[in-house]
Amino acid sequence: MSTYTVEDPRKVTTRRLQEMKDKGEKIAMLTAYDYSMAKLIDEAGMDVILVGDSASNVMAGNMTTLPITLDQMIYHAKSVIKGVKRALVVCDMPFGTYQGNSKEALASAIRIMKESHAEAVKMEGGAEIIESIERILCAGIPVMGHLGLTPQSINKFGTYNVRAKEEAEANKLIEDAKLLEQTGCFAIVLEKIPAELATRVSRSLTIPTIGIGAGNGCDGQVLVMHDMLGINKGFSPRFLRRYADLGTIIEDAVGNYIKDVKSTDFPNASEQY
Repeated sequence: MSTYTVEDPRKVTTRRLQEMKDKGEKIAMLTAYDYSMAKLIDEAGMDVILVGDSASNVMAGNMTTLPITLDQMIYHAKSVIKGVKRALVVCDMPFGTYQGNSKEALASAIRIMKESHAEAVKMEGGAEIIESIERILCAGIPVMGHLGLTPQSINKFGTYNVRAKEEAEANKLIEDAKLLEQTGCFAIVLEKIPAELATRVSRSLTIPTIGIGAGNGCDGQVLVMHDMLGINKGFSPRFLRRYADLGTIIEDAVGNYIKDVKSTDFPNASEQY
């Protein structure tokens, strides 16, 4: 039984997120990559479900988000959409599908929308990718921005440490956030930046901000589902709160199943025809 009761049962849209920011209601966002988990997350009352390129890590076992392909992201998004009734479903545009070529960016975004039925796309970066964002927005496709730590640029950064701690990078982030808003993004994810900066950016924008490792001054929060449920045990940054230890529960359940099969306890007389 869910411990959270949805007060507004309306389908969540980009406009609804703006309403939430305007009246000070926090936005809850979580990743999902398949039908079954998306259905559970949606029924629990989630506002936004992100089909994250983190699927590259938690679903495919890659070290970074870079290897996942457009076809794979479409597959995951299509699976998620089938399980969702209320939440807004946002799909990450994977590395290489929008950087440097705005026509390719538009073609990629159109494929995501047409083939998966996702309701928006998310893109990492500021001024560097603004031409791609503009072209996608002109096609009527909603875009969520992403600033701060941008995992698709990990080889450029060389580290997953907190971003925008220095004045120059902080000022650029503020400028990029304002540019994304002016261009037409409906929301911006702020990842792993100082809480004070995230609060400052959130207050300076009219559109919602969604934080991950960016403090509680953002208009909402996002976590990777595998991390917050304890399925991914090897990842424990300061910003992560584990709400369950499913990793241990699953291991114990599977271990008991193996034991029962080996001992011929399963299936017993009541479990056969």
